[in-house]
Amino acid sequence: MRRRTEILKKFIMFSLTSMVGTIVDLGLHWFLSVYAFQESYWGSFWIAPTISFEVATLANFFIAYYLVWRERVSEFGTFRSVMRHLAGYNATCVGGYVIKFVAMQGFHFLFVSLDWLQGWSLEPVFCNLLGLCFSGAFNFVMNEFVIFNKKK
Repeated sequence: MRRRTEILKKFIMFSLTSMVGTIVDLGLHWFLSVYAFQESYWGSFWIAPTISFEVATLANFFIAYYLVWRERVSEFGTFRSVMRHLAGYNATCVGGYVIKFVAMQGFHFLFVSLDWLQGWSLEPVFCNLLGLCFSGAFNFVMNEFVIFNKKK
């Protein structure tokens, strides 16, 4: 029972702090889609989400490392510790990105086939948000049980 309570607390903290990454991801994706890759499918649905996701990953990593899983990090704050955890965190985020990307493309093609949200500048961002729901769950599981796994 104690383990479930601990996991629930971590999930709530992870979810709250992940809002920063979500805001960074969606804001940067919107900015790039509207200003850098205007009316470009490849830019709005491939390049912009890749850039925005990686920037958000870095923001989320530092919040996770310094706030959420701080007590689980041995050698806290050393360059070696930060780089080791960042490498694992980024690797799992790449897996999460693939999940997000597949979901995002699926929602985009669903909206195209239903003729929903077409011509709306926020459609790529909305698809991105839906994809983030899937990748967020994956990333929490990987952080809890792999990257910042509690040592016995």
